Amino acid sequence: MTLLYTEVEEELRSSVRDLLADRCGPDAVLARIESAAPYDMELWKTLSRDIGVAGLLVPEALGGAGATAREVAVVLEELGRAVAPVPFLTSAVLATKALLEIGEEDLIQELASGEATAALVVPLAASPYRSLPEGVTVGADGTLSGRVRAVAGADVADVLLVPVGPGALYQVEAGDARIEVVPSLDLTRPVATVTFDGAPGEVLGHFERGKVLAFGAGLLASEQLGVAQWCLDTTLAYIRERHQFARPIGSFQAIKHRMADLWLDVVRARAAARNAADLLAEPGGESPELAVAVAKAWCSEVALHVAEESVQLHGGIGMTWEHPVHLYLKRAKAGQIALGSPGAHRDAVAELADLPAPA
Repeated sequence: MTLLYTEVEEELRSSVRDLLADRCGPDAVLARIESAAPYDMELWKTLSRDIGVAGLLVPEALGGAGATAREVAVVLEELGRAVAPVPFLTSAVLATKALLEIGEEDLIQELASGEATAALVVPLAASPYRSLPEGVTVGADGTLSGRVRAVAGADVADVLLVPVGPGALYQVEAGDARIEVVPSLDLTRPVATVTFDGAPGEVLGHFERGKVLAFGAGLLASEQLGVAQWCLDTTLAYIRERHQFARPIGSFQAIKHRMADLWLDVVRARAAARNAADLLAEPGGESPELAVAVAKAWCSEVALHVAEESVQLHGGIGMTWEHPVHLYLKRAKAGQIALGSPGAHRDAVAELADLPAPA
């Protein structure tokens, strides 16, 4: 196992970062979240079709790149650094992983090519370690009825993948459901209430819901790493330029100590996130459950802490709407709750490592 990035991963990072720098700068993101279309679907088309990120997990035989979770993690780092409003996590990770688990091929090919976008209809805060309340049921005529709240990516999805019962997965066209976007803390990743009222659905197969959510949680840690890294880099640049008492504020000992602590947190977060991605990339190797729980628990807390410190160290300008740091703070908080809270993952760590659970 190596936590270092390969040459291919660095090339992928460079391609994604260059595109985001050109098309997804802070001003562009700020302008978009104030519009009626927070998601940048033109950017998503470029990412999915030109760079091929939508098909990273998809085998080459099905039109994908045949890559692994390591490459997906690199893309998520860069998307986190830009708080890019694109449905990569919801479509190219969660929905695609669910389809791969059941062996569905036709829809996977559409997702890999960028021709369609899908969303797994579960609450964004769903935990891999707990069963979900039964939100959707199947009628005698095979139609679906019910409601699921706080679903990410549903408002821009062409296809909805709906878990029903213990492990059945149904496909529903987005036009056959009522999708209502609701207020969300993270303006760059809207959530919606999805309602089915006799919607026609097609059962695709059966899958392990917890396994798919854990896979997403382990990779979400890399997005949180990207959020934390941007906050650290931006704050470091600011304290070098901001002068007080005729000196850069970064020269004050108290600020140096705070920045050193943040740097150590981010370094440890990178190790945890890379370890989880590496183990998720080798399905036949060492079990990734412990690494996933460690990465999500640690990176969730680090991203939020570094974002909070970034707001504080930016002073008055950090409290303004015009500065993008508030977008990172909100993404960090929403990401902390997404796919299992840090507490849920710490409980999993205690069980997996055979340690006493926290009192």
